[in-house]
Amino acid sequence: MDTNTLIFLALLLPTLAMTGNMAFARQPNLRDGFTFVCAILTFGAVLGILANLGNTTSQEIVLLEILPGLRIALQVEPLGLMFAMVASGLWIVTHVYGLGYMRGNNEKHHARFFACFSVAISAAIGIAFSANLLTLFLFYEILTVSTYPLVAHKGTPEAIRGARTYLGVLIGTSIALFLTAIIWTYTLAGTLDFVPGGILQGKVEGALVAILLGLFAFGIGKAALMPFHRWLPAAMVAPTPVSALLHAVAVVKAGVFTILKVGIYIFGIDFLAETGASEWLMWVAAYTILASSIIALQQDNLKRRLAYSTVSQLGYITLGVALATQMGAIGGGVHIVMHAMGKITLFMCAGAIYVATHKTDISQMTGLGRTMPITFAAFGIAALSIIGLPPLGGSWSKWLLMVGAADAGQQIMIAVLMLSSLLNVAYLLPIVGKGFFLSSDQNPYTGVKEAPLMCYLPPALTALGCLVLFFYAGALVDFLMPITGGS
Repeated sequence: MDTNTLIFLALLLPTLAMTGNMAFARQPNLRDGFTFVCAILTFGAVLGILANLGNTTSQEIVLLEILPGLRIALQVEPLGLMFAMVASGLWIVTHVYGLGYMRGNNEKHHARFFACFSVAISAAIGIAFSANLLTLFLFYEILTVSTYPLVAHKGTPEAIRGARTYLGVLIGTSIALFLTAIIWTYTLAGTLDFVPGGILQGKVEGALVAILLGLFAFGIGKAALMPFHRWLPAAMVAPTPVSALLHAVAVVKAGVFTILKVGIYIFGIDFLAETGASEWLMWVAAYTILASSIIALQQDNLKRRLAYSTVSQLGYITLGVALATQMGAIGGGVHIVMHAMGKITLFMCAGAIYVATHKTDISQMTGLGRTMPITFAAFGIAALSIIGLPPLGGSWSKWLLMVGAADAGQQIMIAVLMLSSLLNVAYLLPIVGKGFFLSSDQNPYTGVKEAPLMCYLPPALTALGCLVLFFYAGALVDFLMPITGGS
């Protein structure tokens, strides 16, 4: 099948899944099976694009030309294809897990939930395949709006407050800052196209480069740079499959993916390095990495601890761009994949614990590892990957980021990355230790009592994925090399 057809299929199949959820709302097995098939076909379409293109760039598909240099258009390049593979591949796992969680926890409004989930996947793939900033911005906003009902799904006052914070921060930053940056870029360059090497060199200079970069960095609120990170912990009131969507499959990955696209294809890595315009952003990213890790240490609620962990890990990717080196940018791209696999495992494990025991606080989980050995083992493997220990995938992305920092002569940033890994150990491994090696009278369970199969099998598989990725990191680096002019 030709590449253009596959691009449209990858975008339309999740929309078809949304339609099926509404049409078969009263037939749960048919509805959920139909969505599962759409998820598999979507991933198949993305793999078809990979087979056709490899790590080359497709021809642009112009859907609508508004003004000269201002088009709604689609194009596939290696970074976007990588993100689309992450989003579509993990959709399959998350859908299976979502079925187990929603049914096991007796959640309501399944059709609405999975319909919005499907739209979010379509928006994420649209972001991945956008040929320019205008197209990306439209899909970016669709993603925000489609995930708002998911955050507010439970309908409790707490859920409504969390959803309002979520929507307010993301819409506010994107309209006030991100859109301003896009308009300014168009007036400077006369185009919003993603071009290797960037479009701004020779069009803006001096302090204005850093100011424009700041509008992008803080305007892309989904990247959760401090102080625009509050929406992420606030959204933890949502069901755990939504947390997986937010942290691994679509939302935050759309944010840091956009940061990478702007750094590489709008500013250009060489331009950022020559002007030094991103040096301030390194320090903001470093502060975000360390401060959010320290806050995570203080959280007893497991999902909130994982949320602040995500804020920290997203800072790694922003730091990769801000280093303005080839290895920094490649390390940021690789970390999108490695963090997605590890963090989706952690959140699915948190949800499995809740379904099986209705426990949400870490202080309540003493001894649960012997009751839920598969869940806690998967959590432990993913935690080690997030920490960056071999032979797990997260070790490679952190290594590449440290190489990028060394190339930039930023020894302090190497120290930040190492200290962050120690903080990862401090807030993740005690959870596993409490589960397996301590006993408590608060644990009334005897024998093994795992959550339903569809709640513990998906994180077991993604934990295995953390191991598999360790051995394919080199192929991923080679795949991404063309985005920075390497070969």
